[in-house]
Formats: sequence, C-alpha cells, structure tokens
Amino acid sequence: MFMKDAAQIKINVGKISLSPDRYFSPDPAQREIARELYDEVKDAPLVCPHGHVDPAMFADENYQYGTPTELLFIPDHYIFRMLYSQGHTLESLGIPLADGGEVKRNHRKIWQIFAENFYLFRGTPTGMWLTHELADVFGVNEKFNGDTAGDVYDHIAAQLEKPEFRPRRLFEKFKIEVLATTDAATDALDHHRKIRESGWNGRIVPTFRPDGIINIDRPDWGENIGKLGEICGFEISSYKKFINALENRRSFFKEMGATATDHAALTPFTVELSEQRAEDIFQRALQGEKNEIEAKLFTGHLLIEMTRMSVEDGLVMQFHAGSYRNHNPQVYQKFGLDKGADIPTATEFTHNLKPLLDKFGNDARLTLILFTLDETTYSRELAPLAGHYPAIKLGPPWWFHDSLNGMRRYRDQVMETAGIYNTVGFNDDTRAFPSIPARHDLARRVDADWLAGLVVRGVLDSGDAQEVIHDLSYRLARKSYKIAAN
Repeated sequence: MFMKDAAQIKINVGKISLSPDRYFSPDPAQREIARELYDEVKDAPLVCPHGHVDPAMFADENYQYGTPTELLFIPDHYIFRMLYSQGHTLESLGIPLADGGEVKRNHRKIWQIFAENFYLFRGTPTGMWLTHELADVFGVNEKFNGDTAGDVYDHIAAQLEKPEFRPRRLFEKFKIEVLATTDAATDALDHHRKIRESGWNGRIVPTFRPDGIINIDRPDWGENIGKLGEICGFEISSYKKFINALENRRSFFKEMGATATDHAALTPFTVELSEQRAEDIFQRALQGEKNEIEAKLFTGHLLIEMTRMSVEDGLVMQFHAGSYRNHNPQVYQKFGLDKGADIPTATEFTHNLKPLLDKFGNDARLTLILFTLDETTYSRELAPLAGHYPAIKLGPPWWFHDSLNGMRRYRDQVMETAGIYNTVGFNDDTRAFPSIPARHDLARRVDADWLAGLVVRGVLDSGDAQEVIHDLSYRLARKSYKIAAN
C-alpha cells in the first residue's frame, strides 16, 4: 500500500497541490464537520486589526512593487532567517545595511538561492503561506524549486505589471474590510492622509506605536524625542511636556482613524513612579545618562500612563511581551532591527502586571490585549487573568506561534479558563501584504477543525460551533478592536 501511494504521489511531484482538506483531522467525522464549518467563513471579509504592511502601498494607485525578490523575499525576516541559519550570509541575500550603505543586488541570483532552499520551509507556517500565496494569488502551478525558479520569477514579475495586481485592487480582491498599519508615534501619517484624500474607499487605519520614545535605552531615543518635539511644535524639555506630547499624538492618530495602540517590551513589568522620579529619570536621559534599572522603571511607568490614556481616549491597548530583540549582536550592528534575530524568552505576567491591573484592571472602559511568545504562560497566567479582569483580552498566537500547531495549542490552553469570548479572533501580524489571505485561510481552517473536534466529542453542538466559527473568523476582531462598520 505504501509503495502504491508513493507512486501516485510521484506523478504530481512537479505540481503545487493545495488539498481542499488541508489542516483538517484525518478522522472522517471530524473532517466532515470541519469542512462544513470552514465553508461557513471561507469567503467572509478579512479584518486585519494588527500588522505591519507599509501604507505607502495604498497611497499611490499606481504603486510599483519592484521585483519579485523585493516584494516577497528581502522584507520577510521569516524567510531570510531560515536561510541564515543554514549558512547563507545576509550580504548574499541582499538585506539592507543599517547605515544605509549601498547594497549590490542581483535579484535573480537571490531568487535562485531562495528557490533552491525552499525545501527548508516544508511543514512550517511560512511554507504553508507561501505555497498558498504562489498558487492562489499569483497563479503559479509548478512547485517552487531551483529548476523552476526562473520561470516562477518571470511569471510573478509579469503578474505584478498587470493593473489587477496593484495593491488597491488586490485589497478589494482579498475582501479586506479594514487593514491596520503600525506607525511610530512621530510619524506624520502622510501616506494615510493621501489615502483619505484620494477618494478610494479602502479602509487603511494607523496604529499608534510609541516604543521609540518610551524605551529610553534605545540608542535612537534622543533623536526620536527631537522628532517628537518637531512634529508637536514644542520642545520636549520636561516629563510633563513629554506626556502632553504623547496625548497630542494619540489624539491625532485617533482623528486619522486609529482604534488601537501597540506596545512592546521584553517583560510585562509595570510600576507607578512619582512624577518627580519620572522627571528625574527623564532629565538624566535627555543628558545621555541612562542605565538599565532606570530604563526598566521608566518603561514600566509609561505602560501604566499609556493605560490611563487608553481609558480616557478609548484606544485599544495591545501589549506584546517576551521577545529578546536583536539577540545576535553582529547582525544587529551591521543590519539593524528586525533581521530575524529576535528570540522568545520566559515571561511572567501575574506579578509584573499587578501595578497596572490594580489601577485599571477592573475598568471595563479599557481593552488591554496581551500577546506573548512564552506559551507556558497561557494556561498558568494569561487565561486566568483574562478570565477574571474585565479589561484583559488575549491576543492570538503571535509570531513564532501563529502556526498550525501553535494555534491548536493556544485554543486548548486558554479555552477552559478564559473561554472563547475573552480572546480577540485572528490578526495576521504581517509585513507581506500578498500573504494576508493565506494567513487568514490557515487560521480559519485550524479553528474549523478545532471546533469540529469539540462537536465530535459532544462539547459543543453544531449550532454553537457555527456561531463560534463566525466569531473567531470575523466578529471578535471587529468587536475587540472597536472597528465600527463603514
């Protein structure tokens, strides 16, 4: 039987094959229910409340992607970190330098390296997304490998020249209802303004990301404070003016359509400082006198201040913790941030978040969405916290865990304590715009199969499961991120 199956598989070895039952259980009863649930939502609109797509793509209706290498490979640290782990230098892959120096790129050569190493992604979420993307978005029929690299490159390049592949047209084709970008607190949001003024009805909204001005241990903190003063129109010479500037920028982002903020820190440490202590730390930082302890205290204090502002202005607060950023100093020094060297680390929430929750955890006006890279905290801390505090919701599996198995583990670990309705549905968290449909499709299939398992076991009836699949795929994201209908 095995030899016969192997021979049958070999016949189609050169073709992309997207099974209609991919990611579903091999159990016939569960698989049948999963199909029915997936069919309920497979064509539902996409709500993308958190991600990193460049808004410049939509500001110009004739936006040019560049080459397939520029679109699909160079910006995607999910891809080049795998090749780096196998000994390929980032220089050979055309990754831009931190100092802005010229990078010599042979785009076809880089693409060839990518294709020859695509087998590395077998079984990974990146491999699943890219295979779906190549087949469903770009119409590639042949498997992507060293032999087909040139033909696939030419095919995608030709597709990218067509009017129907312009970002605005793909946005509409993908049935995206809203797409949130992530923008620095000092960003003038010119691209968002241009989108608004263009008359196009696609909904692209900013998200307020203040890490560059909150984390005083960043090497560019002083420069960022200068930018903050310029865009606010006054010098940031005191802690009080700093807080005023943050409130000013949040108000502007909200006027431009933002419904959320986004914050990242190594740990969820929070602490409430006196205004004088905060002023003292701020003044020393302005003079370049910074240390690890004061940086931690200042960030922990500002997280509470950001929470206070969210209670007052209604912006949803997202908090991502547990990533040891730029773990590889050689890569960071030469290539800068976000180059695939961020590593999960153990994280503690119950004690670290208590000062924040003592002040605001019981306030139903607040929505605090927590994300972690430490899966061990889901059942031990995060689900119990979300299952008690009105302000807390749990973000979906993030970064290293937005995968077939990561999503299953997440559902199993949080459901019994937090329930389904203290989670916020799915967000794609991507820089790779063409991959958005594939990411949502994988999540919808995983959720359909997980719910089907509950139906087979008699935990849910079919009617409840149908309600839940719509909530997980669409409605929870809209509600949690306060996304009103157009």
